[in-house]
Amino acid sequence: MLLIGMLLMAACSGGSEDASSEKSKGNGENPAKDRGNELVIGVSGDPQNWDPIDTFLLDWSTIATSVFEGLVDRNLDLELEPGLATEWEYLDDKTLQFKLREGVTFHNGEEFNAEAVKFTFDRLLGEEGAKGPQQANYTSIDHVEIVDDYTVNFILKEKDPVLLTKLAGYGAVIVPPKYIEEKGDEHFNTNPVGTGPFKMTEYKRDSKTVLEKNENYWKEEGAKLDKVTFRIIPEASTRLAELQTGEIDIMKRVEVSQVKNIEDSSFLELQEVGTPTAFSLRFDVAKKPLDDVKVRQAINYAVDKQAIIDEILSGYGKPISTFQSELSFGNNPDLKPYPFDQEKAKELLAEAGVEEGTELDIYIPGNDGNFKEIAQAVAFYFEQVGLKANIQTVDSNTLTSDLMPNGNAGHMYRQGWGGWTLDFDNTAYLMYHEGEFWNPSFKDKKVEELLAAERSTTDQEKREEIFMQLTERLHELAPELNLYSAVDLYAVNKRVKNFQAPHEDRMRLENVSVE
Repeated sequence: MLLIGMLLMAACSGGSEDASSEKSKGNGENPAKDRGNELVIGVSGDPQNWDPIDTFLLDWSTIATSVFEGLVDRNLDLELEPGLATEWEYLDDKTLQFKLREGVTFHNGEEFNAEAVKFTFDRLLGEEGAKGPQQANYTSIDHVEIVDDYTVNFILKEKDPVLLTKLAGYGAVIVPPKYIEEKGDEHFNTNPVGTGPFKMTEYKRDSKTVLEKNENYWKEEGAKLDKVTFRIIPEASTRLAELQTGEIDIMKRVEVSQVKNIEDSSFLELQEVGTPTAFSLRFDVAKKPLDDVKVRQAINYAVDKQAIIDEILSGYGKPISTFQSELSFGNNPDLKPYPFDQEKAKELLAEAGVEEGTELDIYIPGNDGNFKEIAQAVAFYFEQVGLKANIQTVDSNTLTSDLMPNGNAGHMYRQGWGGWTLDFDNTAYLMYHEGEFWNPSFKDKKVEELLAAERSTTDQEKREEIFMQLTERLHELAPELNLYSAVDLYAVNKRVKNFQAPHEDRMRLENVSVE
């Protein structure tokens, strides 16, 4: 245990030199105090495309949530509420009717009405939508019918118990028909127009995005800020330096090693927030010896997940029993993660006939510093039970778009999942339903039956019962080594008021002000 502790402490010491060199910064007079009624936010990535049907990236949602709106909204407390629709009801199992908000205009002056809703979903479900990743989330919708200028009916192919929460996601935000028809899809990719509290007035790829207050916003109070600039700063150390010198007001994705710098500053504060994002090392169950459930269970016993959370993540993570966070509908509060028990792990490996020194390839993205440390800790735990881990780092896009779906990501690979619907259906179906893009090898008859059952009803109590059975089955089958759900860290200049760190990356800025 002492050796394990030393390894974990060594792992979490990464970045200490940068932390030390920055220690003297961040005190004295607030360097951003004279910026005026605008905000500058440092983010790590640029989505490259602002068309909502072309992306599933959280970096898109961070910015574009202020530009676009959907029929249904989800507030910062993750509660569903009216958006561009004022109310809705199921007329029958396959007809969902929405009453639309009147007096709303797009940023270009175009009117929001039933025609805009129909155009949005015809486009999402048609040839243009088929080119992007969002269409797959809305295949339960057959088509949209216009009842009158401010009433639409969604005609469904099948029951969809999570349709409303998906409509609160960012793939189904409403877009302007005339603007897109006149300007074309390519223009819309970099010059988006929505109905939100801010409009995009400047975009320089991989550099910055500028939003300005929408003076004609439908909410009476409107946005309090005149301008918000998002600067793309990939390196966390650079984002921190810009924050400390007042060049940015909010820093997204603070690293654990930088927390002390924020806490020591007289004009900065740290905000931490639980997220629906879960992280695991997923098993390719088609590869020996991971085709044996005893081996998969043994690995879960072999690794001290709580020590990884405490030592490498400095407590900024939450243990998980299945591949979802506690924010997910379908999470089983009575199901506990596999305990750390290396003797039990050795016993199961012996029963499975796994020889001492058996090698397992672990693929992880090369740009995730925290997870490199986690993988090294996992490798050390493996050694204690007679396994050898070969850690392979690859480009993140290559890993998720090519190696994982094609079963070429080794015996185990890092799997991160945003859980954006806050409903286990989205995770469970895409991870465990046979033949799905990100499921190259896992299959189980009982899991298939339970997945079909939870999708066959809109009764949430029945669905919850089914999810409890599903989570128990998945816990037993152990298709991955579940590690933690993420806790996100934001650093905020104290001149910023009413900013609440979002659970799911979607910054809400209409009520934010500065002093």
